[in-house]
Amino acid sequence: MKPEKIPSPQVSARLRLVGGLIAVFLIVMAVIGILSRINHEHDLQKQVELQHTTVKIVAPETGLSAQSLILPVNVRAVVDAPIYARVNGYLKVWYTDIGAHVKKGQLLGEIETPELDQQIFRAKADVATAHSNWEIADVTAKRWQNLLATDSVSHQESDVKTADAKSRHDLLNAAEANLKALMAEQSFQRVVAPFDGIVTERNTDIGQLITIGSTSGQALFRVVDNTKLRMYTEIPQNYASLIKPKMTVHIIFPEMPSQTFDATVLGISNAIREASRTSQVELLMDNKNGALFTGSYAEVHFELPANSTVFRLPVSTLLFRKEGLQVATVNTDNRVVLKHITIARDLGRVVEVSSGIDAADRVIDSPSDSIVQGDIVVVKRQDSKPDDLPEKKTHEAEGSL
Repeated sequence: MKPEKIPSPQVSARLRLVGGLIAVFLIVMAVIGILSRINHEHDLQKQVELQHTTVKIVAPETGLSAQSLILPVNVRAVVDAPIYARVNGYLKVWYTDIGAHVKKGQLLGEIETPELDQQIFRAKADVATAHSNWEIADVTAKRWQNLLATDSVSHQESDVKTADAKSRHDLLNAAEANLKALMAEQSFQRVVAPFDGIVTERNTDIGQLITIGSTSGQALFRVVDNTKLRMYTEIPQNYASLIKPKMTVHIIFPEMPSQTFDATVLGISNAIREASRTSQVELLMDNKNGALFTGSYAEVHFELPANSTVFRLPVSTLLFRKEGLQVATVNTDNRVVLKHITIARDLGRVVEVSSGIDAADRVIDSPSDSIVQGDIVVVKRQDSKPDDLPEKKTHEAEGSL
């Protein structure tokens, strides 16, 4: 057998050196390839960004668990009555001034009626004359009835006298009815309070000419019962269905901002005004101490359950177009989709949208005025790095930014 040939140490060292050089070369080439690919991707990204607009998106936010609706209200007394004159004349005297507490039937003033007094005097004379004429006719009719029994007169003549007596009696009834009407009218010389309350207005004075009625004359007095207060407000159509009778609400008066008063929903009109798209709501509040005044302005705070179909968006997302109010959203292909929306309430920097979007929409914040349907955009991440870049083969839509 021949002895085995053992490689010399110099040959082994050379092989290791060559292998190491090859490995280093391969590593260098791999690094160069990776860097080249990274640079290529950066260049591609810059080209895409130059071709397409980079946008920031926001997600629609749902409303709070409860929402507060604040509306203005006009405060009125539960009973408010202007007192008008029912007779013509001149004010003779007044007994109560503004701020006076009065009882039902209490005398407020008296009206002097010289013309009405003369009419009553004449009516009394007419009654007396009619009564005399009836008495004579009645006596005559009875006499002719007696004569008829002896055949001294004909039936025709007796019937004429009887009819005349009846006619005279009817004239007497008419005269008495006229006198009673004038006497009833004369009773309105006394102006009295129709209920317990407070005199809030006195629009007359002694000697002033008084004219009948509310259409041609001014109210002499105004009496209110403000132990309870009525308030009326207009609820927007979107919230009308959330208001229920007997609901408790909070009232705040500007002169007492630190105090809150409770009121109850008394009634709802159950109809929408076409002009304003609102529904009228009536509220009732106790005011036994009289601290609150009728005619005041106040704010009513409704605590309503949140509407799950209402979303909030920044006002910077809105597009005001001739087609109507829109927002621009981004679909899964990074293309712009314009959607028409309806605003339920404007909260300043934020608006509540009742229709047109849903929770999954990606809404573009501060879109360009020239943005159109189908534009390709680049969505920016939260860390300001572009995301979801379109593929290189994707062509820019006509009219894109």
